[in-house]
Amino acid sequence: MQNPSEDTEWNDALRRHGILPQKESEVTEDQLINMVEETVQKRTGMNVVKAYEDMTLDELEELEDEEDERVLLQYRQQRIAEIQKLQQASKFGDVREISAQDYVDEVNKAGKGVWVVLHLYKSGIPLCALINQYFSRLAQKFPATKFLKSISTTCIPNYPDKHLPTIFIYFEDDMKRQFVGPLVFGGMNLKIDELEWMLSEAGAVKTDLEEDPRRRNKIHDVMTSSLRQANVKDSDSDDDDDDEDD
Repeated sequence: MQNPSEDTEWNDALRRHGILPQKESEVTEDQLINMVEETVQKRTGMNVVKAYEDMTLDELEELEDEEDERVLLQYRQQRIAEIQKLQQASKFGDVREISAQDYVDEVNKAGKGVWVVLHLYKSGIPLCALINQYFSRLAQKFPATKFLKSISTTCIPNYPDKHLPTIFIYFEDDMKRQFVGPLVFGGMNLKIDELEWMLSEAGAVKTDLEEDPRRRNKIHDVMTSSLRQANVKDSDSDDDDDDEDD
């Protein structure tokens, strides 16, 4: 028996006389594309977006404005996330006094991602008092870092006074750096920006200083000393002139 769906003259004749049903016409590629576009239009309720080259200047400008708004919104959301993260990390902001009993909890168990800066000091030592003053200001500037202080012999029995001041820097129960004795700090000439730089080199704070201030301060001290010496010489020369006049 002959297949009624085959393309033969006999089958074509039978279709013309209505004996066989007409064949379904094939869908061309263009028709398929049109069908897809119509479906998209129906589902979105919008026309298909024009290609960039088909847009007018006004349409391109409008699209650019929308893109700028999207970029600004994305940047704003990113900044909000960064600020929230910083606020969560900024949970200290002051200098806490600890004892030997507090050491483990405050230093060793400070928490993940927390930098700890501990100053061992003793009353009556001027440089220790100076560093405690600096600590109060630096703690406010870097609230994500945990600043602690403790009387040396209270924290470590029989700790020698000659090693004061001492600063220990910890990160996640690991000592990263230690500064021991007055010479390390440069004595009473220590400036707060110099201490900030020392802490930043150890990783305890993220400073905005661009270079080691000790170099700049040293140059300034040398210049100041030279000016003083020059003034003294000028004063001595004037005294000699006055004596000669007499």
